[in-house]
Amino acid sequence: MTKKDNPKLLKKKTIDIKKSYIFDLDQRSKQIFKLIVNDFLKDGKPVGSRKLSIKMGEKLSAASVRNVMFDLQEAGLLRSNHTSSGRVPTDLGLRFFVDGLLQVGRITNNQCTEIQKVINNQTQNVEEMFSETSSLLSGLLDCAGIVLAPKLEGYIKHIEFVPVSNEKALVILVTDSGIIENRIIEVPKGLPPSLLIETTNYLNSIIKGKTLEESREIISSQIKNDRRTIDKVTKNLIDQGFACWDDASKKNKLIVTGTSKLLDDVKVMEQLEDVRLLIEKLENKKNLVGVIDETLQAEGLQIFIGSENNLFGLTGCSTIISPFKNKKKEIIGAIGVIGPMRINYAKIIPVVDYTAKLIGEKFEIK
Repeated sequence: MTKKDNPKLLKKKTIDIKKSYIFDLDQRSKQIFKLIVNDFLKDGKPVGSRKLSIKMGEKLSAASVRNVMFDLQEAGLLRSNHTSSGRVPTDLGLRFFVDGLLQVGRITNNQCTEIQKVINNQTQNVEEMFSETSSLLSGLLDCAGIVLAPKLEGYIKHIEFVPVSNEKALVILVTDSGIIENRIIEVPKGLPPSLLIETTNYLNSIIKGKTLEESREIISSQIKNDRRTIDKVTKNLIDQGFACWDDASKKNKLIVTGTSKLLDDVKVMEQLEDVRLLIEKLENKKNLVGVIDETLQAEGLQIFIGSENNLFGLTGCSTIISPFKNKKKEIIGAIGVIGPMRINYAKIIPVVDYTAKLIGEKFEIK
């Protein structure tokens, strides 16, 4: 549609690569559009002209409201539901609402407390923290939670081998960036605890202040030079202790929780299969790379609505995700939620934003 076709209603221009638009609506059109979107976000149902006329105190007749709704539909902001005369917002309409008309709420004290409790729990490692935070967001916001956990990088602050049974030991690794990770490894049955202590002391004496990659090279060289003093059992312990960090040091880990929440909003059977397919893709971590990559290149919170991303186009879902940084102000990961397009953007945005900032602060102070 050109400006000539509808000169009173809008001007349209592209503002970024996601095809988001700015519409110059008159006050009456803006009021009606906001009422339609707010009702849709509340119950997911089409909104009719008579209901809108009543909501506006009948300052406009239902016929006048219908004319405005028709113009908004022609502009691509609304679409009609074939089973009624009501309208619901399009993906583009929701984008316009979120970018230009949404009034973001405030995070509650209870939400702050719950998030702080999970993130600041000193007894868990980083992976546990992210998994629990993702689950918490899923529960608080009725969406699927997603986290791109940071790679294990930075300088080693401490490494320790702790016996947990006759045949297992816990390897704890602490980096200067605040990441604390632990893994269980197999050890020979009856291995004396004193050997684990000696291995811990030996490693800390030579790798403290080194990166994981530098540590591997140093240890490899030390083992070759100290063959006579490092026995086979100790060598195997060291090899296992470092081998268990390979995946963590090479790539970010994607954590997805609460995917069943996406089924809660399905009202028609024909959409059920699409949502099931989406859940399968999410649980297999498929096609989220594009969303994550775009988030990691951005400065702040990102919102993807419906067809703006191929992964969510068929299922009518939205993603709200925010990156977090380390003490060097480098983006190291991201956290957010996925839900139906009619999620409560005003409630979710501040919670996701606060969570990402709190995680960033945790890494900054270490």
